Amino acid sequence: MLEPVFGLVVQGAKQMVQGELACVLDSARYLVTSLDLPARTQVTEASPGQPYLGVALKLDLHLLTEVMLKLPPRPPVQSAPQGLMAGDVTPPLVEAVARLVALLDDPPSLPILAPLVEQELYYRLLVGREGEQLRQLVSVGTRGHRMATAVKYLTTHYRSPFQLEALLELVSLSPATFYRHFRQFTGMSPLQFQKWLRLNAARRLMLTEGVSAATAAFRVGYESSSQFSREYRRAFGTSPAQDVAAVKRQSSRALYVQDPF
Repeated sequence: MLEPVFGLVVQGAKQMVQGELACVLDSARYLVTSLDLPARTQVTEASPGQPYLGVALKLDLHLLTEVMLKLPPRPPVQSAPQGLMAGDVTPPLVEAVARLVALLDDPPSLPILAPLVEQELYYRLLVGREGEQLRQLVSVGTRGHRMATAVKYLTTHYRSPFQLEALLELVSLSPATFYRHFRQFTGMSPLQFQKWLRLNAARRLMLTEGVSAATAAFRVGYESSSQFSREYRRAFGTSPAQDVAAVKRQSSRALYVQDPF
């Protein structure tokens, strides 16, 4: 699950796939993810001598909105909203990131100067070629903001039965328009997205709390353990018990670091 983040590759390359959208990222292409969305990632260029290196900054959507409101208004562009965006790296963008990283070596200055540099970074993103997508996310009434609202609702209420009527009322769209834009934004239908949230939440429960598959299924909203097992196998390729055992064996042999982007 990708958090809202800005990512910049310093060395090497990575591919990210979110739904039907694939992005190749290297030192010339940055990444912005808009909300908590499912994606697959793979480092495609790295070696012992030149390992993959990158820097990620979690997006502060409130600060992003403040910066956007200070900019001159732009004519609305009715482009399809996307949850995963890649843009061309520019020297001013790299300089802002470098100053932000350098502040890590100056802790007394960090709380004062970091917000200022972060605002500059958001400004560079907003005025760039992909800035319209970011504007859509934080501008009420746009397609992007409506899809972001729907994703947030499903992320919060994934344990509850799926209610299409509540989602349609929330975003004020017809069923056909909502389904089309939601799939463009997430790569899934709303019901598939809810299932994905449930299955990953259940997987975390089994791994971190040691609960049984039946208990995990019930806690994430399933009423049938057999249905949970069928959907889990389709998603992860094996049964819940076999999957959890394999992950535990793998983690006992290696050290894993969370990849922010």
